Amino acid sequence: MTKKISALILGSSMLLAACTSVPNQAPVVDRHVASSSKPAPVVEPAPPVVRDERGMYTVKKGDTLIRIALEFGQNYRDLVSWNNLSNPNDIKVDQVLRVLPPDAVAGSGVQTGAIAMPPVDKPVPVVRKSEPRGDKKAYSEAALAELQRPDGAKPDKPGSKAGAAAGAAAVAETVVTVPAPAPAPAPAPAVEEEKLSWMWPADGKVIATFDEGKNKGVDIAGKAGQPVVAAGAGKVMYAGSGIRGYGNLVIVKHSNSLLSAYAHNRSIVVKEGNTVTKGQQIAEMGDSDTDTVKLHFEIRQQGKPVDPSRFLPNR
Repeated sequence: MTKKISALILGSSMLLAACTSVPNQAPVVDRHVASSSKPAPVVEPAPPVVRDERGMYTVKKGDTLIRIALEFGQNYRDLVSWNNLSNPNDIKVDQVLRVLPPDAVAGSGVQTGAIAMPPVDKPVPVVRKSEPRGDKKAYSEAALAELQRPDGAKPDKPGSKAGAAAGAAAVAETVVTVPAPAPAPAPAPAVEEEKLSWMWPADGKVIATFDEGKNKGVDIAGKAGQPVVAAGAGKVMYAGSGIRGYGNLVIVKHSNSLLSAYAHNRSIVVKEGNTVTKGQQIAEMGDSDTDTVKLHFEIRQQGKPVDPSRFLPNR
């Protein structure tokens, strides 16, 4: 009895131990599928840069017609004419203006075409009949030569030297000489800028020199009312105060590509269209649109400011 009870207790203990033991668990494998990477954001292409065609300019904020003309070395009246402007003071932002003469944009190249040569008449071969010499033939040089040929002489074959010479002579007689076209007239020589004579536009101390990034010319100190003279001979293409920052301004055109500008004057003594000589007074020095009495002097080549010291004599 005691053995049975012991065996029963032992069996119960083993069963209880089996139930309370921690089973071996299979390792947990993370089978999470990584989400696919997000597509790259679509980058909108940058808008294409709008470039003006040659000889055209798009008006920007703050532009005036006179300033545009100065930047391109043109007379503002020409810009009015080329663009059919009824009011030169009324130009709009993004308006496209022609800033070069229409004929300059089109170009001045001379176009030439092929000359059609007249067709050369080929000599018609003479068909010679083997008939008795007594046949009557129409009068011709060939018929006469044949009649005068001694008996037994054979006519010239097409490939013989005599036949070739005769054919060449016939071709030469039919060639029409076409006179060569007359050469196009040479363009008038431009004004030689190297021969332009320059002088300083005013007496006084240079208080600011040319700096392409900061100062587009030279500044000359002086007294109010002091004479301002043309630095070279030319024609007044502008006289007024239409460009902000320049005050009373005079612009003189010296050649197709060179002009000079005289700013901050107290008064102007010339008018647009006047022809001036080197050293002729064009204004009185002043302080219009600036804080001190001075002359701001520029030389522009094809509208671009250049260092006046390249042209003015040493002082």
